[in-house]
Amino acid sequence: LLRHITGDKSICPEGSAGTAFDLNYPSIALSTPLSKAISHVFNRTVTNVGSPTSTYKAIVTTPPGLSIKVNPSVLSFTFLGQKLSFTLTIEGTIDKQIVSASLIWDDCTYQVRSPIALYGDFEAL
Repeated sequence: LLRHITGDKSICPEGSAGTAFDLNYPSIALSTPLSKAISHVFNRTVTNVGSPTSTYKAIVTTPPGLSIKVNPSVLSFTFLGQKLSFTLTIEGTIDKQIVSASLIWDDCTYQVRSPIALYGDFEAL
């Protein structure tokens, strides 16, 4: 239907089926059953649009009950337009309908913030 409306004839190559979790958005969201163990990995790629040589350190704000880890936790760029990838792993449980956290990449000049939201799924109880 979408191809018919847009006229776009492109197709996804074989073996490239990803998930919505891996769309390269700056924000991160996850729906999960309340009080159930969470273990999820998000893949992201960022592009250097700041100083040609810069090093960004990950700063994570995490609510109680969750562990959020970034790997690598330091991204060192050597030229403009350079792309680097990282993973963000969320583990733990939530006991509220909505829980928020954040990831900030900081190079002491610029800060790039990604909001993280976890939504409790009452229907899964």
